[in-house]
Amino acid sequence: MGSYRRGGMDDMFVDVPDGRRIEVLVAGPDNGMPLVYHYGTPSAAVPNPRMVEATKRGLRTVVFSRPGYGESTPLPGRSVADVAADTAAVLDALGAGRFVTIGKSGGGPHALACAALLPDRCAAAASVAGVAPFGAEGLEWLAGMGQDNLDEFAAAQAGPDELTRYLEDEAKVLATVRATDVAEAFGDLLSDVDRGVLTGDFAEFTAASFRRAVLHGIAGWRDDDLAFIRDWKFRPGDGAPVAIWQGGQDRMVPYAHGEWLAEHVPGARIHLLPDEGHLSLLIREYGRVLDDLLEMAT
Repeated sequence: MGSYRRGGMDDMFVDVPDGRRIEVLVAGPDNGMPLVYHYGTPSAAVPNPRMVEATKRGLRTVVFSRPGYGESTPLPGRSVADVAADTAAVLDALGAGRFVTIGKSGGGPHALACAALLPDRCAAAASVAGVAPFGAEGLEWLAGMGQDNLDEFAAAQAGPDELTRYLEDEAKVLATVRATDVAEAFGDLLSDVDRGVLTGDFAEFTAASFRRAVLHGIAGWRDDDLAFIRDWKFRPGDGAPVAIWQGGQDRMVPYAHGEWLAEHVPGARIHLLPDEGHLSLLIREYGRVLDDLLEMAT
């Protein structure tokens, strides 16, 4: 495991038993409890200005690019559950044991997977604007999403070849997107409250994460989408304590997903905020998310 500095963070690669490698960023005190932060879809490991909030609380933020994103080796056919083994491998390489985790958007199911499948190590997990299982009884999974998401998941349901064609066109935009035009890249997926927070260093971070996500193509993005609409291979709510955070002004992951998770994840702490959007929820509430997570972990 070699490392260097990128954006004020330790940047390293972790080799996993099946021959893949995972790119990892680490920030915060070396002796702090790890906070494994699962970015959304599509995203890759880049420094996030919000990480300072975790450092203030003594947490050591650990972010890694899921297979196929950035410099992480692809893993075709992966399930959401596969993230647990990769998380364990990263923590082992860091010499870390017990951890907490947050998953934002497409990262939400991956945080829930860590809670369910690593119960001896995961002290608590938070799903923030995270999707619910596809085909879940009582949930119209696509209802309320912007047209761009409807088109993307129609392609996903048509199969890997159709999805690949669709995402390759979309990736041409993300490959060169900048902070000044990142809002346009979201198409009709931004509510007014989300458009209002997509500025400054958060816009810079979002654009950088998009660019790195498609650095070597769309494998990570494609495999995320396919994993979401297949069996996740675990039951949300098993294992470690879980919190569910969801905003009512969300056109990427509609409010109904948070309501479904709130109803079906036993014992979860529920934070349904009608006035927040997909992006604003974490920008405005990240401190509360962290404090709630640490309280659950005690």
